[in-house]
Amino acid sequence: MSLPANAPPRVPTITVGLRPHPFSPDAATPGSGPVGRVLATMYAPAEGGAVFEFRLEDCRVDALKIPAAQPPGPADGLWHHTCFEAFLGIPGEDGYHEFNFSPSGQWAAYAFRAWRERIADFRPGAEPQLRCERHGDGLALAAHVPAALLPAVPAGTELPVGLAAVIERADGQHEYWAVRHVAAQPDFHARETFALRLTTTHREAG
Repeated sequence: MSLPANAPPRVPTITVGLRPHPFSPDAATPGSGPVGRVLATMYAPAEGGAVFEFRLEDCRVDALKIPAAQPPGPADGLWHHTCFEAFLGIPGEDGYHEFNFSPSGQWAAYAFRAWRERIADFRPGAEPQLRCERHGDGLALAAHVPAALLPAVPAGTELPVGLAAVIERADGQHEYWAVRHVAAQPDFHARETFALRLTTTHREAG
């Protein structure tokens, strides 16, 4: 990571609480399930790129499935288990990028030309850096996404962003958390859920 642990960034940050989709178990009775709070923070560091931080707090960790550590690297299907997700839209276009960050240290990056129309030959030109720390009642994950992975837009562009989390429970059920939900079924790809804005900084030198 570009920042030491627990160091506050020297740039504007946005922190939000994610909400469970009504489809999620226990969503109708907040506090009754194993997940207490899911918080997400994002900011654009001065050196370029973006940082996304997720925190599970006030959780019954023994009732959750947290992926075990794996060698860092790209992997598909991370959303089948506990993972955190960021969606970055391209202003004025239907296209967007999706990032998956697993507590295992694995990650995924995808590009889409429109809603769920994945660009099959997209190949990430860089790798995010992940750091995950577990604690008694939850965990914290931070991901630094280099500028080369972000949509190619000029510095100062406001990117629409959606932040989300899939939480797998020990009983095999899944909880779906996001800033906003707009469909009867969980759909993190829906553009209406990209409710936040991230202002890009200059691109890192290659």
